Amino acid sequence: MKAKLGFLGLGVMGSSIAVNLMKGGFRLNLWNRSRKDHVELQHENGTFTKSPAEAVRDVDIILYSLSNDEAIENVIFGPEGVLSGIHEGQLAINLGTVHPEMSKREAAAYNHSGVAYLDAPVFGSKNEAEAADLCIVIGGNYSDYLRALPVFAAMSSSTHYMGETGKGAAMGLVGSLMVCMQLEALGEGLILAQKAGLMTEKVVEILGIPDFRSPLFRDMGSQIISRNFEPVFTLDHLYKDSNQIIRLADELGVAVPGVAGVREVIKGAVINGWGHENASAMVKALELQSNITVKKKKS
Repeated sequence: MKAKLGFLGLGVMGSSIAVNLMKGGFRLNLWNRSRKDHVELQHENGTFTKSPAEAVRDVDIILYSLSNDEAIENVIFGPEGVLSGIHEGQLAINLGTVHPEMSKREAAAYNHSGVAYLDAPVFGSKNEAEAADLCIVIGGNYSDYLRALPVFAAMSSSTHYMGETGKGAAMGLVGSLMVCMQLEALGEGLILAQKAGLMTEKVVEILGIPDFRSPLFRDMGSQIISRNFEPVFTLDHLYKDSNQIIRLADELGVAVPGVAGVREVIKGAVINGWGHENASAMVKALELQSNITVKKKKS
């Protein structure tokens, strides 16, 4: 019999992951902070609960996809939070991107009650979550990783065990650093191309050759020139990640001048009110500096 799961955090990513788990035959206790109607989650294998504690009391494995540290404080450590409903023998899995120290704090709290813990941030956005095509990087005990593999198989196309607690979280931030830098390069390149009178459709096409090939360049480049900033991974989330990257780099004594500058671009875009849009909306802050809007050039 498959493990029963508790799933908390039904945002853009979480709801898609939960749907795939239910389709995969897992029974889920579901909980979300907002009370909005999740039509896509009305499934015979899903039961909505009234609190985080209720969601985890009778399950084998707990998963959560929460937006930031504040949400973790409330949902995991708060009144009627996850920690007040757990019992020995369970496994808790944090699918969000957090600082390694937060993962270690969570692990210590769970371990105190005989509950195992994995930090397992996911790479991918809405489309990958819907297609069960996420990449997951995992930190924690290897035996717990093996225990979680059937669950990961229902929501991802690859998993990568990185080592002890906090290593998955660290890899999550390394990945976010690379995303930040690619988005900065894409934005600067498209703006320069627009100013030079190039057809931006051709520029995005050329970014598909081996020298530049990146799904991010292809997909987000097309979205930027079409002015489509519908969120699949919000700029607010990228801003949160960039702050965590800088914090980790400071603690480790690592120079990250590139991403430090990009963090200021992201901050500017958030200050201008674009935080709820897709992460690619950071290009708008660069456009302001150059007094130009990147768009398709029909000529």
